[in-house]
Amino acid sequence: MSEINCGSARLLRNSPTLTDGELQRIGKLIYHRAGIVVNAQKREMIYNRLSRRLRVLGLSRFSDYAGMLESHAEHPEWQNFINALTTNLTSFFRESYHFPVLAEHARQRSNGYRVWCTAASTGEEPCSIAMTLDECLGAAIGGPRVWASDIDTEVLTKAETGVYRLSDLQALTLAQKRHYFLRGTGDNSEQVKVKRELLAGIHYQQLNLLDASWAVPAPFDAIFCRNVMIYFDAPTQQKLLARFARMLKPGGLLFVGHSEHFTHPHIPLRLRGQSVYELTEASK
Repeated sequence: MSEINCGSARLLRNSPTLTDGELQRIGKLIYHRAGIVVNAQKREMIYNRLSRRLRVLGLSRFSDYAGMLESHAEHPEWQNFINALTTNLTSFFRESYHFPVLAEHARQRSNGYRVWCTAASTGEEPCSIAMTLDECLGAAIGGPRVWASDIDTEVLTKAETGVYRLSDLQALTLAQKRHYFLRGTGDNSEQVKVKRELLAGIHYQQLNLLDASWAVPAPFDAIFCRNVMIYFDAPTQQKLLARFARMLKPGGLLFVGHSEHFTHPHIPLRLRGQSVYELTEASK
């Protein structure tokens, strides 16, 4: 017992510390790269997530890690850095009141209806959108109608495989579970896989919302950007809202998170319902 305790003590002594200066430096890096605002309240989260990268890379100080990123704008560690500091909280039919609004909107303008999910995470949200459109419009014909992007490459890999725990499907009806998922057998009996037909209606891709251009097939009938802009400061939010408005068809909808509220008189988006905004005119 005493030997184990001594080992733990040595581990604690050898663990890197995250100084205020290093925290500010890391905060500037993630803000300029991904628009994410971090502060001292997130010190523990940043420490826990990035200390793993230090161990992998054999670094002893957070300043060395920051210096590695600063040394080259295309350093391969940048993607691991972004993946580590991206929060991915999602579930099927999260904020469920949005999906009947989406279904009603899609029925009214069914020709070539297309949706952009800007924070695909591990795939639950784009799958929920695809199921909603399948139920009200029928199966997708002529390629994907849900474009699903995320800055985090790790979650996109999981989304593309379409494998989830059976317990993840609690918000779905029995009919939806049977129609859109295959259940594993034997050791995999508590896992499910999205059926190929539903996945075929979703196109996944890596995308940074701060990029100067977005390689997506605009204009869209609807855009989902839910619980994303809470991590951005006000100027970044305003820029994104203006860009989203230009990516929508007239009368298109922007779905945001339940705690996100925006009022910008020069952006042609009006509040239509609970955290749903409608494009009021053609955005130039």
